[in-house]
Amino acid sequence: MEISIFGAGKEVTGSCYGISTATDNILVDCGMFQGSKDLERMNYEDFNFDPSKYKALLLTHAHLDHSGRIPKLVRYGFKGKIYATDATKALAFIIMMDSAKIAAQDTKEENKRRAKEGLPARKPLYNETDVQKAMKLFKEVTYDQEVEITSNIKAKFYDAGHILGAASIQVEVTEEKKKTTLAFSGDIGQSEGIIVKDTEPIKKADYVFMESTYGDRLHPPIGERQKELLRIIVETYAKKGKLMIPSFAVERTQELLYCIGNFQQEALAPIINVYLDSPMAIKATAVFTKFPEYYNDEIRKSLKKRSNPFSFPKLINTEKMEDSRKINGESSPCIIIAGNGMCSAGRIKQHIKNNIEDPKNTLLFVGYQAEGTLGYWIKNGEKRVHLLGSEVSVNAKIESIEGFSAHADYKGLIKWVKNFSPAPKKVFIVHGEEKESLSLSKKLDKEGYKNYVPALGEKITI
Repeated sequence: MEISIFGAGKEVTGSCYGISTATDNILVDCGMFQGSKDLERMNYEDFNFDPSKYKALLLTHAHLDHSGRIPKLVRYGFKGKIYATDATKALAFIIMMDSAKIAAQDTKEENKRRAKEGLPARKPLYNETDVQKAMKLFKEVTYDQEVEITSNIKAKFYDAGHILGAASIQVEVTEEKKKTTLAFSGDIGQSEGIIVKDTEPIKKADYVFMESTYGDRLHPPIGERQKELLRIIVETYAKKGKLMIPSFAVERTQELLYCIGNFQQEALAPIINVYLDSPMAIKATAVFTKFPEYYNDEIRKSLKKRSNPFSFPKLINTEKMEDSRKINGESSPCIIIAGNGMCSAGRIKQHIKNNIEDPKNTLLFVGYQAEGTLGYWIKNGEKRVHLLGSEVSVNAKIESIEGFSAHADYKGLIKWVKNFSPAPKKVFIVHGEEKESLSLSKKLDKEGYKNYVPALGEKITI
């Protein structure tokens, strides 16, 4: 058996792994590369495998860096089934359709530049028709039920505790009557999540492929994240400023809405307008209301007080661009939640451009900022940044709450590995910047686990 690292090798995005035997080829995830321009150009490169040869794809969850290249995969010949939970399927459709629209816009702008330089036009990465074709291949699965992928490969999905419907996947491969069990972590969530349940352990695997997004860091205590959010809201309001929150449309936005709604309901925070300025996040939030079976006990209890845990009187959804622009004329203190979470695209860039030079305002990061993104540079102290054709000074207060991360820190990752009994023969560390992956590798060495950090394009024989 051969495992190919088609993405997320010494890199935190682009998750894609191939499992190949003498009789079968399947994929686990097929995500978008995100971050620097060099990384994002990789999305336009040809696959370094033939999509038509793969019989199935197991999708851990809907985030773009795990699902974003699936329509391209279909465009280039993939016709197998795509296995995912029902919530993942619903969210992936929203995310991939949004990605198709962005691809069309980006390609239009890119081709203007190419025309000036006498270069040939570039086609969009994929379009909405490709997304619709991909959706027809989805087959819904439930947690903890064994699924026959081929006559020689079986899979079982476990609740990863990361976002709604997210899974870690156990794959059993039979070759010449010998069974080998693999485990793919997907993205492992923090314990005591605001919305979803805690991570469900996988207890058996010969070889493990695990994420390392926060392989060198610890998150602050779980209880501190809501206190910090409340503090920042109150302090920004006292300065009569705007609070801008670049947020991922799936999970992070819903966590923020739940917390802010609670603050206002309990009179802990000022009653001010909260703009959800992201069409994709608005659609994703509607999906979240349809799957209460994935909620943890705390949010289930809250349903007695708020039938919709993600809505409250001062929440204003701005789907149309003209409504988004009107927010710039808002003179009263307010909260703006907009995509995307790394400030590399979306409406948040316009809000930053219009508000970051005013010291009354605050820009709050509540998620991972990949190296090379606008969010990364601002969070790391840049005083002047280029965006939307202008250079602006960073005068607003910059805040960050690491506790809102949907990823486990290194202690959480090690705890997840320790659930395997007996210990895996080897742990392969993926989905992390090289620094984070190598840091986690050293920690696993100390715990006695044989491990290895594979590179992008590497093939591992098992």
